[in-house]
Formats: sequence, C-alpha cells, structure tokens
Amino acid sequence: MVKKFLFSLISGANIASIILMLIVGYSDHLSPERFPLFACLGMALPIAILANLLFIPLWVVLSWRRLLIPVIGFILAFPAIRVYVPLHGNTTPPDDCMRIVSYNVCGYGGNYKYEHAFDTIFNYLKAQQTDIVCVQEDMSSKWLDTHKRYSEYFPYNDTTRINNPNNITLNCVGIHSRYPILFKEVIPYESENNGSVAYYLNIDGDTVIVINSHLEHIHLSLDDRDRYSEMIEGDMERDTMETQTRSIVKKLTLAMKIRAKEVEAVHQYIEDHSQYPIISCGDFNDTPISYARHTMARGLTDCFVESGLGFGISFNRKGFSFRIDHMMCSDHFKPYKCIIDDSMDASDHYPLVCWLKKEQKK
Repeated sequence: MVKKFLFSLISGANIASIILMLIVGYSDHLSPERFPLFACLGMALPIAILANLLFIPLWVVLSWRRLLIPVIGFILAFPAIRVYVPLHGNTTPPDDCMRIVSYNVCGYGGNYKYEHAFDTIFNYLKAQQTDIVCVQEDMSSKWLDTHKRYSEYFPYNDTTRINNPNNITLNCVGIHSRYPILFKEVIPYESENNGSVAYYLNIDGDTVIVINSHLEHIHLSLDDRDRYSEMIEGDMERDTMETQTRSIVKKLTLAMKIRAKEVEAVHQYIEDHSQYPIISCGDFNDTPISYARHTMARGLTDCFVESGLGFGISFNRKGFSFRIDHMMCSDHFKPYKCIIDDSMDASDHYPLVCWLKKEQKK
C-alpha cells in the first residue's frame, strides 16, 4: 500500500514536470503583448528539461514500466528541445555554398581586450572567405574609414543609420557583400535604437532579399546582469532575490512586448515578398524559445536548428548565456552547416556563421 502510494506520488510529480516542460517549451507561440506572464518562460527550458531528466534514473531503479512517463514527456517536447539544442553532426559543406556571417560587432569597440576591434574583425571575415556579412552596431567614430577598409575585400557595402526622434544616430545596421546591392528598404516599425533593413542583392542573376535586423535590446543594465548572475549562482538572500526577480522580469517583458511588434513587422514584410529568395538574420536579442525567434521562423528554415550543434551560445557577457543571434532562410536555400564561432571574441557577441546552398524552390 505504501509502495503504491509512493509510486503514485512520484508519478504525479513526474507528470507535473512534463506539463511544466511543455508549457515552457511551447510558450514561444504566445505573444508577449497578450500573454505577458509567459514571455520569459523560454529562458527556463533547460531547468524544465533537467527536472524531467532526473526522473529517468529514479524509474530505472524503482519501476522500468514507469520509465515511459519521462520518455513520453521528452517525445512530446522534442520539437522545442530540438530548437533549443539541435544535435546535427559537423558536416562539410559543398564547395558551392555561400558563407554568410551575422555579427553584432559592438560598435567595433572591442570586448575589453581590444582598444579598437575593427582590424581584428575585418581580418577574421577575410580569413573566413565570407560572401555576405550582416553587421549590427555597424558604427564607430570613424565609420566612413571602416567602409573604405571593408571595400578592400567586399566590393559592395552599405550601412543604414538608425536615428532617434532627435535625429541622433544611435545604431547602424550594415551589409558587406561580394554580390551587388541593387537597392534597400528600411522595414518600418517604431524604435528609438533598433531597426531592420531589407537589402536586395543580385546573386548569380537572381534577386535575393537579405534582411538584417537588430531587434529591441533587453533593457537590462550591467548592474541588472550582475544581480541576475548572483541569483543564478545562489549568492543572494531570498527576500532580495524575489524583489530583483520581479524587477528583471518586468524589464525583460517590456522589451519582449516591443520586440513582438518589431518582429511582426519584419514577418509581414517577408510574407509580402515571399516570391523572392529570402535570408533573414541578425541580433534578435531573444532566446531560441521566444516569440521573436518563433515568429521570424514562420515560413522559413532556422539555419542553426536545421544544421547546428549544441546550445550555440552567441552572447558572451557574464550571466546571460543564450543564443540570441539567429539566421533564417526560405526554401530557395539549404543550410549545410551553421556555427557560433566562440573563437572570435572581439565583441560582446560571437559571430553566427552559416553555409547556404542556393536551390530551386520546392
């Protein structure tokens, strides 16, 4: 009787952990504007996975038949888990693939190791034999000089300034390409610091749209991030932790609400121009399980999910270890390999490098 009650209690706890994992894993389908309480849940997916994973050795010891409970849970959550941590082999791309890089360069200001990181970044892109690089924060005090330097390797270059209501440039998104830039369109949405630009390129005779986005930042100061790190490491008293958690969640949710409008505008632009081959990439400032990434991926292939390996952490500041840089493509392309190159630390982001092969649309 006691054994039966114990098994029922553990089974109930396991089922509860599965329900939590499913809620967290599929929270990216819900708009932060309509369901703000679910906005930040995607960040907790590793914890939810671990909670369900801990029941496996328990059932191995107590009851092999009930091992099906966590296994079924993982099957139901597999689409979300695959998005968060894809497990593709490290394949060799065909020679005729384009190599495309999306990189937030932190204004070429360096990652505490470099006084000015442009030369380090430029030499890296040349060594990578990059065909197209989409740069976020493509600005510096000598941005005209950087364009001159880029032209030493990339024959086609454009940087779009993003101005606030006072007409002050706070950000730039740019593209540097081996392929001709036909023209560009700024995708309209309200933001003081961020923006998305659709560049029309001539790639081997076809017009291809490459959208470079820098979506709304996370609205957390360096002090907020330090406090977040303390919370994760358990170095904060309970009362303080509760207060700080509410404050951080409030700021993150506000940013996610703004990003929701921005990404919906970009997605609508993609829908309106679906007759073209499209690549959409950039610093989305949101995790793999987020409304921003999920919305951008609707109708497109997430290149890292399709051909990447592991967590792919792209933001390298202490405390926020997430993949927030993403690349999507229409079915005119096949991604063969996609990596976050953590060997290149000249910014607060690592570059996202993808190999895409142009194919006939299915």
